[in-house]
Amino acid sequence: MTNALAENDLIYDWNRQGSDALLKRSKPIQFDDETLRDGLQSPSAINPSIAQKIELLRYMEKLGIDRVDLGLPGAGPQHREHIEALLKVIVSEKMKIKPGCAVRTVVSDIEPIDALQQKYGIKIQASAFLGTSPIRQYAEGWTLQKLMETMEVAVKWAIDHKIPVMFVTEDTTRSKPEDVKALYQRSIELGAGNICVCDTCGHVTPHGVKQLLRFVIEDVVKPTGKQVLVNWHGHSDRGLAVANSLAAIEAGADVVHGTALGLGERVGNCQIDQLLVNLKLMGLIKNDLSTLAEYVKKAHEYTGVPLPQNYPVFGEDAFETGTGVHAAAVIKAKKKGDNWLADRVYSGVPAGDFGLKQIIRIGHMSGKSNVVFWCEQHGYEPTDARVEKILNAAKAASRLLTDEELRKLAK
Repeated sequence: MTNALAENDLIYDWNRQGSDALLKRSKPIQFDDETLRDGLQSPSAINPSIAQKIELLRYMEKLGIDRVDLGLPGAGPQHREHIEALLKVIVSEKMKIKPGCAVRTVVSDIEPIDALQQKYGIKIQASAFLGTSPIRQYAEGWTLQKLMETMEVAVKWAIDHKIPVMFVTEDTTRSKPEDVKALYQRSIELGAGNICVCDTCGHVTPHGVKQLLRFVIEDVVKPTGKQVLVNWHGHSDRGLAVANSLAAIEAGADVVHGTALGLGERVGNCQIDQLLVNLKLMGLIKNDLSTLAEYVKKAHEYTGVPLPQNYPVFGEDAFETGTGVHAAAVIKAKKKGDNWLADRVYSGVPAGDFGLKQIIRIGHMSGKSNVVFWCEQHGYEPTDARVEKILNAAKAASRLLTDEELRKLAK
């Protein structure tokens, strides 16, 4: 800041009052980006080209994402071709990001991972998923014994072939505690180093997340005496994916999954971009997020899935205002030469922290200060006649005026 006032003199932060277990978290948070797998299961998504996927992968690396799901090798030759191309880049560019692939809990799905590990000399996590909820068991005609046998064969084969395993229980948030406990503990006994708790159908609330995660950590993992990472994978059917991921982190999850723009099956997954923003603002991560806006926009462009104008932080409207009172406050801050102040006086998210900036627009709810500021920023003298002409046109319009329309009026 350019003045003598400290941040806490200008913003009283109720988020930090009282006791908040989330803010007290000290252990690292890892991120698993599912954009290239679960994200592409979105009914609206286009499967990007190999070159586009490589570009998205490089953004993940820049953002400090820990893991990436490269796809489903069992989905066919095209998917395997794309996975192999991405592995080549991870190896040749010596990336820190750790690769994984989603597989059904069957040996035939895991076998391609064995071949790829040998070919590229890199560990590739097998994220082996298996439905466990009573409703799924009933629909499929499965029993717990059948699930246990299926899991044991696949996990044992993977461990015998030195493939790191994450055992994933689908629909964990609607599964019985005794089933979850039996399957997870046996997978850990066999050598699974990760287990993944899933809200596959977007059913759970933040309270339910904390209840489930604490059960898994205290009653399932700790009694094994093994060092196992607990993953959280949540969907957004009830619009709670980000809130649920924060609840999972509070409850002790080691790894949280998400996708750019929340892409994924049905209405999608946790929006990893929004999760990163919130954790950064809470001071829980130190990742450099200056390229996060570029990543979101590229994911939008390459998958064809819309980026709504009012999407938090990265939509076009996020840091734009044409409202007179709001704009006046931002303008006054800018005229003080204080970008810190301008970024916060009418925004809960500082645009500059994420490679973005505040923009003043002109429309039917604008005031004179909007027009004067726009003129000064675009090289037009804000004469009374010019300001009045623009403001009158704006007041008569039903939307914000574009820069092209404003230039015509200014001339």
